Amino acid sequence: QVQLVESGGGLVQPGGSLRLSCTASGFTFSLYRMNWYRQPPGMERELVATIANSGGSTNYADSVKGRFTISRDNAKKTVYLQMNSLKPEDTAVYYCKADLIFGGASYWGQGTQVTVSS
Repeated sequence: QVQLVESGGGLVQPGGSLRLSCTASGFTFSLYRMNWYRQPPGMERELVATIANSGGSTNYADSVKGRFTISRDNAKKTVYLQMNSLKPEDTAVYYCKADLIFGGASYWGQGTQVTVSS
């Protein structure tokens, strides 16, 4: 069965860093574009970062440009989100999502909580 398992969330002080990981199983990871979304409490889910199936192209929301880096290791079937210079407004549940490059299939992880607070 398809599974996306996120890890690395937690409580961090403003200005700190966290690295989120999302490990896939049950599908051909290298054929999927990978995304990180986040959903602050009471707000809409928003796209944070995207990486092509090859890892050769990335895109970021304006709010995280210069602070967050998405990467992937297809051999490990894992996508990462390195988050630096964290701000309280980064507090959210972070989700990974896989999109088949040909369309027709998408999968979501369960999410991991990131709280930025002093």
